[in-house]
Amino acid sequence: MTAGSVFDPAGLDACIACGFCLPACPTYRLTGDEASSPRGRIALMRAIDDGTVDVFDAAARHQGSFCLGCRACEPACPAGVPYGRLLEQLRDAQWTGRRRPLLVRPLLAFAKRRRLIRLLGRLRRHARFTPPEPAPADGDTLLLGCFERVLYPGVSRAAADTLPGVRVAPDQGCCGALHAHNGDLARGERLAEQLADRPGRIVSTAGGCAAHLAAVAGRDRVLDYSEALLERGEVPGPVLVGGRPARIGLQDSCHLRNALGVHEEPRAVLRRLGDYVEVPGAGDCCGAAGTYAILRPRDGRRVLAAKLAALADLDLDFLVVVNPGCQRQLTTAVRRAGLRTRVVHLAELVAAARDERR
Repeated sequence: MTAGSVFDPAGLDACIACGFCLPACPTYRLTGDEASSPRGRIALMRAIDDGTVDVFDAAARHQGSFCLGCRACEPACPAGVPYGRLLEQLRDAQWTGRRRPLLVRPLLAFAKRRRLIRLLGRLRRHARFTPPEPAPADGDTLLLGCFERVLYPGVSRAAADTLPGVRVAPDQGCCGALHAHNGDLARGERLAEQLADRPGRIVSTAGGCAAHLAAVAGRDRVLDYSEALLERGEVPGPVLVGGRPARIGLQDSCHLRNALGVHEEPRAVLRRLGDYVEVPGAGDCCGAAGTYAILRPRDGRRVLAAKLAALADLDLDFLVVVNPGCQRQLTTAVRRAGLRTRVVHLAELVAAARDERR
């Protein structure tokens, strides 16, 4: 790899090595190792760009995969370093061709097959209808996602049912977030641009997808489900468990919170749905981090451990998530821990509250 050909120079130059990012970084908290912090990784990136370190060096490859990509360093950074973008550029250089992790390859191959995604989504009964006319041509369209519509089709159905006037476009494909985060940045941007070519705003039930789309299409074109729900003012409640308001906690989506600044909106919804309980470390990564829990499951569990202990103490009725990767990670972990807490997507809990009122 030629020196100076990997990273945006302005992004690297923005870092002033102040260290404010260190306590925000999950891998630095795990290891105490400067190399496993955003500041350390940016120093590594600079060494790659000036030719001191080869981009395929073993230590460089380790840091490229060890980082969660949660972007918790970005809100903590006084200089506005676009760390998430720099990490995507690092992986774009490292995870190419045969060097792409084996477990990532079939996921990216699946996400490229729009017809297969749509077929499996229909078989899984994802949201596949459009509200009756009149509907404005530039109205809001629900993003179905690729893996979410297959793994958690109830989320799109619940979102469409609880957002009056939202449209469901039957021909949409992947937004490209999976590609951008896993070494295929150009394809990830092309896929996002294809969705952005549609009129109106895009409503997402997945924090990672929302952040990626906003980076490509603009923040004004993208809404999180919680934002769209509050905008419409259609929040039912409360959800009752044994005749009392349910005890509800939230796990933030890292990208939704750290890249888009959306964290109060889902909490505002949950306070109407029951007895909201703030989970210690709710804004910290759960260890799912897209493909991270698949590629580095042991490290993903290490990141999750403190959160799981807090959940055991809180004895919640529901732990709400706003991203499918978090839903998969936490559903599995909560079940293995034997907790009675049920992990649900925000849209699913809103739909349950609406059904109770009928």
